[in-house]
Amino acid sequence: MSELNQTAKNQLLEIAEASVQSGVSSGRPIHIVLSEYDAKLSSERASFVTLHLAGQLRGCIGSLQAYRPLAQDVADNAFAAAFRDPRFPPVSAGEAAQLHFHISVLSETSPMSFKDEQDLLSQIRPEIDGLVLEDGFNRGTFLPSVWEQLPDKRDFLNQLKRKAGLPPDYWSNKLAISRYTVEDIEANT
Repeated sequence: MSELNQTAKNQLLEIAEASVQSGVSSGRPIHIVLSEYDAKLSSERASFVTLHLAGQLRGCIGSLQAYRPLAQDVADNAFAAAFRDPRFPPVSAGEAAQLHFHISVLSETSPMSFKDEQDLLSQIRPEIDGLVLEDGFNRGTFLPSVWEQLPDKRDFLNQLKRKAGLPPDYWSNKLAISRYTVEDIEANT
């Protein structure tokens, strides 16, 4: 994963904020003209945008697979985090100016091989790995930032199972786990 320079990081933060402001005023994310941004923002990358208001989660939406330019992915995910996260009402104009933006740019996901749950737990890297859990129609992910709330590997995995709609003690030979890392970007506040 190529690291982003400070200019590209600052532009992504500006894109996220502008997309939320555009959502407040027009009901749509901002239109991205790739030539106006650092060239690295034109490459296809996946991202998550997390919004906090007064230190509390206010929205988080993202992409697990890269399928569009990073600048567009961040613009659309910031808009979706503010206005389409089903856990929260849409961000108001008053809230928009007070939001704290955190962007996670994801590496490609890498499937993990394991023989049982203990083997899987031994391979998980706390504070480094984001995980995607899949079993049939059940799917969930935790970004590496979730390690702050769930520092124990077993708790992390059990809560991820719950997020995917499975019981925490669930195990199946069809269970698929992939991992990824992120490059975190947030405004200095």
